[in-house]
Amino acid sequence: ADCIYSDGIHILVNLNGYTRGARNEIFALRPAPIQVMWLGYPNTSGAPFMDYLISDEITSPLALSSQYSEKLAYMPYTFFIGDHANMFSHMTEKAVIVESQQDSNSSIITTVDNRSIVNGTNLKPILERSDVKTITVKVSAVDDDDTGETNPKKCKEEVITSLVELPQATVVHQLLQQGHSEVSINGIVAQNGTTTLQTSCRAATGEEVPQAVLLTTRAQYGLPETAIVYCNFNQLYKVDPTTMRCWCNILKRVPNSVLWLLRFPAAGEENIIQAAKSYGIDSTRLIFSNVAPKEEHVRRGQLSDICLDTPLCNGHTTGMDVLWAGTPMVTLPLETLASRVGASLLHTIGCPELVAETYNDYENIAARLGNDPVYLKSIRAKVWSRRLTSPLFNTALYTQYLEELFIKMWDRYKNNLLPDHIRASTALN
Repeated sequence: ADCIYSDGIHILVNLNGYTRGARNEIFALRPAPIQVMWLGYPNTSGAPFMDYLISDEITSPLALSSQYSEKLAYMPYTFFIGDHANMFSHMTEKAVIVESQQDSNSSIITTVDNRSIVNGTNLKPILERSDVKTITVKVSAVDDDDTGETNPKKCKEEVITSLVELPQATVVHQLLQQGHSEVSINGIVAQNGTTTLQTSCRAATGEEVPQAVLLTTRAQYGLPETAIVYCNFNQLYKVDPTTMRCWCNILKRVPNSVLWLLRFPAAGEENIIQAAKSYGIDSTRLIFSNVAPKEEHVRRGQLSDICLDTPLCNGHTTGMDVLWAGTPMVTLPLETLASRVGASLLHTIGCPELVAETYNDYENIAARLGNDPVYLKSIRAKVWSRRLTSPLFNTALYTQYLEELFIKMWDRYKNNLLPDHIRASTALN
């Protein structure tokens, strides 16, 4: 604290709150004139020595400001941030592997965009050597009325996905299941996506951008090829009985569906299975995977059709992960900050139709996605497209807004004004 004070730090930011590694006692000594909560702890500090909490108007509505001891500093979009566009730039594009014999049945081809996926920083060599077709999916706009319905006539964009047709696609999948670390796709070596290794000791685990072409398939994780795969990759403590009951209701309404979860922790797997059984869902409808390195964790999210967020405590980083994978997420905002981040992410990426108002609404949205393949394809295409065009993963824009908030905080202090609710403008973009 003495060092911070002597250095003349203007604004001190608390990134830990009451989580591991916290240093709240330093903030309690007031070494900086302005002290701010941001990002790491999803709640108010409740402390008189913290001046501002950086949030947004969906995550922390002004109507709920009484829940916070701090004044609210609003970002114009979500306050949450992820550097996925740089860390996982090899997922900017993808190609889909399909059997050549399917090319006479377009209805089959257009439903396999997430069964067998190739990612890489440069897919051109594979696409040039292959018999490539494309899927074009129109992204339907949401009507401006209160129905939340999509309207194909208001289509503003479309997403084109490359299909690489292989006569030996089944053989390739079998080799991956047998543990082969590499396979050949029309003469181009592709790495088994479950066997990626770090090559730079300076990169944090899982954060190195792979230079190889990576092949990720449902078979690698025991996921049914033709099922609707719902997923949630949060720690299992976020799954409360109400959420579990909702998930089971959704599985009942979408018969050809499974729920993909993580052994996070492994001890929770049996408890989840027993809870599902108590709601009438057989254990075969639940598929568990081990926790994976960060890059694999994000990339394998592409295999799921729909992510079911945990309403009580949303996926924050995991929500960003699954949206970068192009997988739509259904969420239900409650009252706390931790329960409203999912809604903030979805509004920022331009998918408010995935934000429920009640638990029943949550089930309806998820069931419609599972039962309406045309609607599902449109929403998936929308998420895939908006990753690159919305503010959600635009870190440069985010930085400008954050700097604007810091300047406004300091200006108030210089003018002898007490902290108050402030907003960054939206004029920067």
